[in-house]
Amino acid sequence: MKSSQKTLSSASAPPWLGTLPYSRRLLNAFDSKSLRAWIYQCLLGLLIVAFSYWLYANVVENLRSQNIATGFGFLDHTAQFEIGEKLITFTPRDSYLRALGVGLLNTLYVTLCGIVLATLLGFSVGIARVSRNWLLARLAGGYVELMRNIPVILQVIFWSVVIRNLPSPRDAIELGSLGFLTNRGLSFSVPAAHHGWLWTGSALLAAVLISLILKRVARYMRENVGRSLPTGRLTLAAIIGLPLLVWWLSGAPAELDRPILRGFNFRGGFTVSPEFTALLLGIALYSSAFIAEIVRAGIQSIPKGQLEAARALSFSPWHMMRHIIIPQAMRVIVPPLTSQYVSLSKNSSIAVVVGYPELANISNTLMNQTGQALEVIAIMMVVYLTVSIVTSLLMNLFNRVVAIKER
Repeated sequence: MKSSQKTLSSASAPPWLGTLPYSRRLLNAFDSKSLRAWIYQCLLGLLIVAFSYWLYANVVENLRSQNIATGFGFLDHTAQFEIGEKLITFTPRDSYLRALGVGLLNTLYVTLCGIVLATLLGFSVGIARVSRNWLLARLAGGYVELMRNIPVILQVIFWSVVIRNLPSPRDAIELGSLGFLTNRGLSFSVPAAHHGWLWTGSALLAAVLISLILKRVARYMRENVGRSLPTGRLTLAAIIGLPLLVWWLSGAPAELDRPILRGFNFRGGFTVSPEFTALLLGIALYSSAFIAEIVRAGIQSIPKGQLEAARALSFSPWHMMRHIIIPQAMRVIVPPLTSQYVSLSKNSSIAVVVGYPELANISNTLMNQTGQALEVIAIMMVVYLTVSIVTSLLMNLFNRVVAIKER
């Protein structure tokens, strides 16, 4: 049978192929499916590159024929507009590139705040969804159905309208010692500038690193030595004790910068703008509903026998959640949680409807002033793509940490 197949393959080959050196090897190599697949993929890639170049050249030629400038040289021009909210200094004399940098930082800021708030709310509501308390579980279910079935843009507009209808600064709602709530935003006290706070913050970061190292050491000792360390107490002592010690050694600064009403608004302290608050609440509440369902599914994926065994061993609900439920549920929660974080970062572009100066809002201003829409849109696409990819990579790294280790 094999000899007949060889005869057929040699008979099907062209007569001139036998005269070439290594013709048999070439023929056998081309019969390989992997080689053919690689060749086809290379040809397809070349076609895509050629089509993209043709499309780009065609667009550039059409723009030039209409006397429309192309290229990214406009980024060095003076912006000539002000930005209300910014994390870095910016004046109208700065360039368009710096304006985009301000928008990018604002986008990252609201995205990080939204991820933290949505995660806290989502985990709380998700745990409440599986609670034995009938009323708590039903309230959590109603929250999920309400938030995830209202479009996120409507939620942002709703919170913007609510905040705009709050009292003026002269009739501000006083929140005790926390601050004041007005239609100009939330104003609250912050620690006054002092070098001691910098050292205290550095000590807090060092304490977090120490706690992570202690966790690794405790795991090694438990698996290899058979002894356990009181990591909970040591971590608590490091995170609380070390910053307190540094704070006391640096002079124990306790002065607060309080908001004071001067004229038509509060001065001093820290004020969260209505635009930022509306955007943050809208995207965080919307995403928290989906995160809550992800958490509920992760918790319900754990076999009931483990929970019954934990109750039989007199585990408290808190210890069950911390040591049994959450560690195993995270392996189910993290992959879909990545998609929610990516969606939240892209939903931040809705800020344009409430006037918060993030990347999309500032990009619209650039397009109106320069007329170079293609370049500005390309920059936005690259930025949002980069943010999404970085978010996915970080979550994939975290997923490796919580994933089941198979031997």
